[in-house]
Amino acid sequence: MDMVEACVLIRTERGKFVEVVKRIKQLKGVVDAYPVLGRFDAVAHVSVSDTRELGDVVMKIGNMAGVVFTETLVEVEA
Repeated sequence: MDMVEACVLIRTERGKFVEVVKRIKQLKGVVDAYPVLGRFDAVAHVSVSDTRELGDVVMKIGNMAGVVFTETLVEVEA
């Protein structure tokens, strides 16, 4: 079965990126999450079975305390 792969770019409230990354890593479907430099504060790599599950994970991330907004980049087959 093909998995849906995505990177979720996350902007957090100032100084909240470490605790947000720790919580994101605990979510089912999150392969890895780490802090980054630039316009976003963290990135999460998500691998799930379908787009509905992807939406669930992204909504959980977006509703976390300390998260300002997210942008999701979904992998496409070339």
